Amino acid sequence: MNEELNTETYLIISSNKLEVYLFDTIKLENLYSNEIIIKNSSLDFISLNNFLDENILKIESLIGRFVKNIFIIIENEKLFKTQIGIKKKNYNKILNYDDVKSLVIETKELFQKNYKDQKIMHIIINNYLINGKNFEYFKKEIQAEDLSLIVNFISIPESLSSPLEKVLEKYQIKINKYLDREYVYSFFGDQTIKFPVMIYRILNGSNSNEVQLIPKIDKNKGFFEKFFQLFS
Repeated sequence: MNEELNTETYLIISSNKLEVYLFDTIKLENLYSNEIIIKNSSLDFISLNNFLDENILKIESLIGRFVKNIFIIIENEKLFKTQIGIKKKNYNKILNYDDVKSLVIETKELFQKNYKDQKIMHIIINNYLINGKNFEYFKKEIQAEDLSLIVNFISIPESLSSPLEKVLEKYQIKINKYLDREYVYSFFGDQTIKFPVMIYRILNGSNSNEVQLIPKIDKNKGFFEKFFQLFS
């Protein structure tokens, strides 16, 4: 097995526990896991440093390479959650994915303009209003006079993300993405699925209404974000 291509490292930070998983994305099982209970309700960076010191080396020894990237799943009262509603006149044309994309981009830009100290974790389309009717999922090829979206945003403040990134820099590890622990759990409800599998599925588009933005290099602009698995 190519360990570099087929494993992901998940760091879970909650109010009373630190957990780490080395996850096999082919077999969908843990290759390594460890956890500690922490007494402070607030994020304890000393405990986090000690936990990483103990576990990152073990993971690197197991896979025979340095850990370069990690996903952080966090439970913290500082996470910010809000909704933005937006409407577009469609002039009775046939709706397609580009119409939804343009509205989502507008809401994203509006969020970033108003909450400059926040880093977006999740963008989730909560509701589609087409011709005055509510839909949980997008109905394509519908002739519509207008389209409205309610978009949920979950974000992490820079006051929290920056210290976390500095801690990981010590190990030369880049944070691929932040995920909201509560959102991941709530999406799967009462299903008996192990938490690392939940994480993997969310990252790979289990919620067809979640917009996933992937950074890409652009020769002209240097950087852009494109939609990935916007809808299934």
